[in-house]
Amino acid sequence: MRTFNELESNVRSYSRLFPTVFKKAQGAILEDREGIKYIDFLSGVGTLNYGHNNPQIKERLLRYLESDGIVHGLDLATVAKEEFLEAFAAIILKPRQFNYKVQFPGPTGTNAVEAALKLARKITGRETIIAFSNGYHGVTLGSLATTAKASQREAAGIPTTGVTFIPYDGYLGADIDTTEYLDKVLSDVGSGVALPAAVIVETIQGAGGVNVASFEWLRSLEKVCRKHNVLLLVDDIQVGCGRTGSFFSFEEVGISPDIITISKSLSGFGLPFSLVLMKPELDQWKPGQHSGTFRGPNLAFVTAKAALEIYWQDDSLSASVKQKGTRMQLRLEQIAKNHWQAGFSVRGRGMIQGLDCKDGNLANKILRTAFGNGLIMETAGARGQVIRCLPPLTVSEETLEKGLNLLENIVNEVIQETGAKKIIEIGASA
Repeated sequence: MRTFNELESNVRSYSRLFPTVFKKAQGAILEDREGIKYIDFLSGVGTLNYGHNNPQIKERLLRYLESDGIVHGLDLATVAKEEFLEAFAAIILKPRQFNYKVQFPGPTGTNAVEAALKLARKITGRETIIAFSNGYHGVTLGSLATTAKASQREAAGIPTTGVTFIPYDGYLGADIDTTEYLDKVLSDVGSGVALPAAVIVETIQGAGGVNVASFEWLRSLEKVCRKHNVLLLVDDIQVGCGRTGSFFSFEEVGISPDIITISKSLSGFGLPFSLVLMKPELDQWKPGQHSGTFRGPNLAFVTAKAALEIYWQDDSLSASVKQKGTRMQLRLEQIAKNHWQAGFSVRGRGMIQGLDCKDGNLANKILRTAFGNGLIMETAGARGQVIRCLPPLTVSEETLEKGLNLLENIVNEVIQETGAKKIIEIGASA
């Protein structure tokens, strides 16, 4: 790791968690340059839903490159863009009876959030955005203002403004509906909360700790937005593109967001790509009002179209995700049950599942021990207390089971070791 320690910025984080040099990958398996293989339960934090180097998608990409297809095109009209738009409309939007215009804001998720917030403010003429406790929407200045974690906002060097935070579902306890609080403060001119342009929400907070909003809460949130003429903006960047089973995470909820942001696994191949979807009447941009050099990622158009055609023309992937997600949840619940004294709990939907260890130090110990045993995962939550499991949606049953077995054995080992240390400490203090 000498080259990285000497030449790369201190801001790097994942290479500190997983201190090896990776060389190749296929499906759900990463391999470092020493030939050591790792089961990937991180998947680029939800970017590799179809696995590393998916062979069917890769074949389409290589064919396009060999044909001298356009690679960089600003926002020029290209064949690759046209074919993606037509496939996205035919395979995703029309079967769901969704009517949205498509904006290409730039290559990353935070680009999409920035554009969405900017559009919401332009449409309504209002400044304030409502965001939620433990939410994460990116780290560029506008999206950073809607990201709850104080340490991330502090890195901006200036105050982040224009956002009011409201408790997310369950934040104040299972019996308190925080949308009622939102309705109250928006109804009361004395509340101190300005009428917002939009509410931005994740249906499942990934970085926030795999916090899952109930369908009832999300429906109530939409009603509050409609009542107060506030735009509903769903950030589906991490849990969209099939992570919960349906292409969009909110489909089963039955809500109709005004604006949607998607990215991460949209390209299907790990290539940077993001979209803003807006109801047609909200497309009030003037040409060039939101621009960017890399808003025409033609290679990603090609791979995204391939992913749609391969995986989303029927319900087989959705059914598989729900079946594997149930398997993951049951196994994590068994781990929690086996260690009831630690107070573990499990939450998630589809193939995003979290094991809440309550203690960030314990979760970090599990994470690092897992890496040493060939399993890569990540922690989440305000204190890093949640082990977040995000295997590729296409992971084989065998590899998924092997990864879950590794996780169970590692938790057993760490808990046993932690318990032994506590006994020694108690004895020494006595």
